[in-house]
Amino acid sequence: MKIIVVSDTHGSYHSFKRIMELNKNADIVVHCGDSRDELENIKLEYPDKTYYCVKGNCDFGMLPLTETFTVEGVKFFVTHGHIYNVKYSLYELDLAAREAGAQVALFGHTHIAHDELNDGVRLFNPGSAGYSKSFGVIEVKNGQVLSNIAYLK
Repeated sequence: MKIIVVSDTHGSYHSFKRIMELNKNADIVVHCGDSRDELENIKLEYPDKTYYCVKGNCDFGMLPLTETFTVEGVKFFVTHGHIYNVKYSLYELDLAAREAGAQVALFGHTHIAHDELNDGVRLFNPGSAGYSKSFGVIEVKNGQVLSNIAYLK
């Protein structure tokens, strides 16, 4: 199962679209917040994908602040990160993911890509698709999580 993780697109539809074009075989798309209309447009263009999206500190509307989903027995916790003070420490995020029973915490907000395994919980930030042109690719195979940070050229 292939999962594309993006965050902080901040109106950069073209970057988001390019990420989708490069990953047409993805099953799931996760947006960790701070998207504008580009998210809704991508959903219309790629209706065959499953989407999980959360509200960032720059978002308006009815998106949730956190979301969870499970793939092949691996539970994912998704948030933008601002409510967990991720610019200062990942401690609160780590606790929230553990409390949710998640093995992977996906977040954004800092615009800095990060991939760390912390005592059984993967803390994964794809960076900013809008600014640094980075995104995440996660594959779940037989309950194993393979993660990678990629950059648009």
